[in-house]
Amino acid sequence: MEKRRIPVRRLARALSSCIALGCAGAAACELPPGTRIESEQLALSYRTLPARQHPRRVRRFFLAALLLAGAAAQAQLLDFTDTERRLILRHGPWPAPWSPDPSNRVSGKAAAIDLGEQLFFEPRLSPSGKVLCATCHAPFRGWQDGRSRALGLAETDRNTQSLLNVRYQRWFGWDGGGDSLWAQSIRPILEPREMGGSAAKAAALVRADPELACRYEKSFGAPPPAGDTALLADLGKALAAFQETLVSGRTPFDEFRDALERGDPFAAARYAPSAQRGLRIFVGRGNCSACHFGPAFSNGEFHDTGVPFFVAGGVDSGRHGGIRKLAANVFNLLGPFSDDRSGKSALKTRHVFVEHRNFGEFKTPSLRNVARTAPYMHDGSLATLADVVRHYSELSPDRLHADGESLLRPLRLSAAESDDLVAFLESLSERESALAPRRPKESCRR
Repeated sequence: MEKRRIPVRRLARALSSCIALGCAGAAACELPPGTRIESEQLALSYRTLPARQHPRRVRRFFLAALLLAGAAAQAQLLDFTDTERRLILRHGPWPAPWSPDPSNRVSGKAAAIDLGEQLFFEPRLSPSGKVLCATCHAPFRGWQDGRSRALGLAETDRNTQSLLNVRYQRWFGWDGGGDSLWAQSIRPILEPREMGGSAAKAAALVRADPELACRYEKSFGAPPPAGDTALLADLGKALAAFQETLVSGRTPFDEFRDALERGDPFAAARYAPSAQRGLRIFVGRGNCSACHFGPAFSNGEFHDTGVPFFVAGGVDSGRHGGIRKLAANVFNLLGPFSDDRSGKSALKTRHVFVEHRNFGEFKTPSLRNVARTAPYMHDGSLATLADVVRHYSELSPDRLHADGESLLRPLRLSAAESDDLVAFLESLSERESALAPRRPKESCRR
């Protein structure tokens, strides 16, 4: 039934008439059909009535109406078990706490964020002058590109992941080939199919451009260094500082989750019933939260999800190849360019080893803003959220590694259950961006 809100004073007058007539109900009070009288409306209506209309009978009526409104709100809220509530609450609060990256000495620094933003939209980092970071990570597309597979100077083998909330990750890229955001930011600059650049050309650009050189010095406290590789590492760190600011806004789920935590059934009941039913599947029978865990809805680890890993001319080995790339990368956290002298941030890199089961595993993506980042999976092979739900509903165990994890089972969802799960996933997208509009920067040299 359509929900209608009416002016408070009209509601007060109508309810007062009901008292005088000894009746109740929207029709008897001459309210529009389909009107739902909510508790906050009732309380405000009571305050707007003249003092002479506050006899005991009026107060009794309003108290009864408030109780009825509360009962209606409770009826909209599923009776989640204590276990379900505990699992739901683990997906917040949002935004989640965050600390600057100890391996990046300019993480969180305003001057570096400005430099990183300029570099992000700088086409000259690619010798072609036609490809920039924002080519694949377009702000108006949720910081991805909407394509099945990324297209820079040529098409790649993988889907572009959104940069929103990237600061919460511990491994980077579908295969985890990066162990820091700044190292991962360097990779596409050098990748021949993406930007096709080099350390020498990126370094020469910064040294020759007075504006970039000025912003570099403000960020790092010294002019650009003579070493090309060291300068490229710093450009990656500035890019990372900018990307760390890209955090998605709050969602309908967040409002529901927080209302549940503070014990507010009225606010919790505003969450769509279909999304509530989908959430129950997500944390319960579907066991989706085993991998899509925590406030970011990702455990940050790698799994075989039954999606084929064949690509043109061979296979995409996923995490198996990612660990090998990580070990060979001069910019990894075990190398000379990390600013974390304690070495603590490199422990994960020091203790990761290739195992046979890693073949064909890909990183669990965050589900925040997932309705705005189609297509899905590492190869962009599933066009819609309904396709993703169908994939897991009809999953064939034969497509999974025999020596891998046994987390996944076909869900065998009905059509209605699939719709509910999609409704929940859609509720994980922000209502509006939390990011400030991009504005022209003043010259660094003023």
